[in-house]
Amino acid sequence: MNLDQLIKGCIKQNRKAQEELYNTYKKTLFVLCLKYCSNEAEAEDNLHNSFIEIFGRIKDFNNKGSFEGWLKRITINKAIDSYKKHFQLVPIKDDFMQEIHIDENEIDFSLDYILQLIQELPNQYRLVFCLYELDDYGHQEIAAMLSISESTSKSNLHRAKVILKEKIKAKNTFHNYTIRHGKQ
Repeated sequence: MNLDQLIKGCIKQNRKAQEELYNTYKKTLFVLCLKYCSNEAEAEDNLHNSFIEIFGRIKDFNNKGSFEGWLKRITINKAIDSYKKHFQLVPIKDDFMQEIHIDENEIDFSLDYILQLIQELPNQYRLVFCLYELDDYGHQEIAAMLSISESTSKSNLHRAKVILKEKIKAKNTFHNYTIRHGKQ
């Protein structure tokens, strides 16, 4: 089935169309869920809840913009809704903020390792980091989505970058130490 047929089939609650749509987008949306969740089990729950929402609202898709983009917005919003229910987002203000840059030469790690570092960030930092750096939302949009101020969004992004940079440097230092001393 082509995409239009899949969407029409899902609107009619055709199980075969729903299964094909799920199989077509599950990997892409699962990777997206991993960015916003702290572990795979949580990401699987978010994926499941996202598809329930997608199938319930598919009749609302109006062919403006990409279908995949529409799916991703629902998935991101489900992750944010989950955090709003389970975690209190605490506004944090920084009087001192400087831009954090990570030298590309410092990053010699697999994508899985970088994703693991992102998943280890405190919830509020992970959400802002992923929305801003990985999904191209602006601070004004993030503030509205998370019910925080723009300055809190900026501060949380800054803190996330500081934490990530420290973890990358620590891992790099450990890696260089083990190579110099012949340890693996």
